[in-house]
Amino acid sequence: MDEAKARRAGVIFDRDGVLNIDHGYVGQVERLEWMPGARQAIRRLNDAGFAVAVATNQSGVARGYFDEAAVETVHAAMRADLAAEGAWIDAIYVCPFLEGAAVPAFAHPDHPDRKPNPGMVLKAIADLALDPARTLLIGDKPSDLEAARRAGIAGALFRGGDLEAFLLALDVPALALPK
Repeated sequence: MDEAKARRAGVIFDRDGVLNIDHGYVGQVERLEWMPGARQAIRRLNDAGFAVAVATNQSGVARGYFDEAAVETVHAAMRADLAAEGAWIDAIYVCPFLEGAAVPAFAHPDHPDRKPNPGMVLKAIADLALDPARTLLIGDKPSDLEAARRAGIAGALFRGGDLEAFLLALDVPALALPK
């Protein structure tokens, strides 16, 4: 089997505004509210054999609103919620860096992982052995789509609503999700 055939199809999600309601700097589990249809969308992708990843800018860390451990706690809660429904995320990539950050350790003028830069997306492609031609990034901001473009994958702009319905309505032949 050649390498291209061995690579997986995948969907990379932005987090705030796509998987969960963006209440502004969601760094506490109590503020985590899933987007309608998000868990079902992930489960559908899992069942169809797709890799599922998250690539999220978390400038709340750089701004001093919460720390990296708080972000990990939110992600652990997300994974637990998904596990209760037989679903999972294969990998989560976080960029806490920000130009002019209040927390000096996270100050960076243009970190390669901070979207619109493609660092997190490229890491997901490499780590999960994704086929770029069969990988899609779903985000809610132009910077998400720009990161997808720079990484050489398709991007789709999610404007809210039911994420599973959005996923099923996408016309991306390379993904060919069962309806």
